[in-house]
Amino acid sequence: MPVRSAEATWQGTFKEGAGNIKLESGAYDGPFNFTSRFEDGNATNPEELLAGAHAGCYTMALNLHLIKDGFTPTRVHTVAEVTLEKGESGFSISHIHLITEAEVPNISAEAFAAHAEDTKNSCIVSRALSAVPMSLEAKLV
Repeated sequence: MPVRSAEATWQGTFKEGAGNIKLESGAYDGPFNFTSRFEDGNATNPEELLAGAHAGCYTMALNLHLIKDGFTPTRVHTVAEVTLEKGESGFSISHIHLITEAEVPNISAEAFAAHAEDTKNSCIVSRALSAVPMSLEAKLV
């Protein structure tokens, strides 16, 4: 199985410094800084990249989950919201909220919701992040 990698460099102090995150594939190579991570800056941050990874993994996994059960999704779209909060012991990822909608012919809303929930618990990234509380909104369109 492949090993995926990314790298990051930081220069300067914690608040005034800046960093760069680069994905091995070359699909992303860009800046991050204190403002983009802990406030509302324009660069990326680790939590946004984690949200992208989770949304991508969940969407593919839900598609596969449905196909394995005999359904043929025409579209699956997911947004992952990763919450970073400051607690007593410092900053942590306190919650991940998945919002998914899918077009799946010939499936009931109840069956779709069950597939969506099963996938929330079984996708690779969800399992890797299982220490973080997760919630799900699933909508059949």
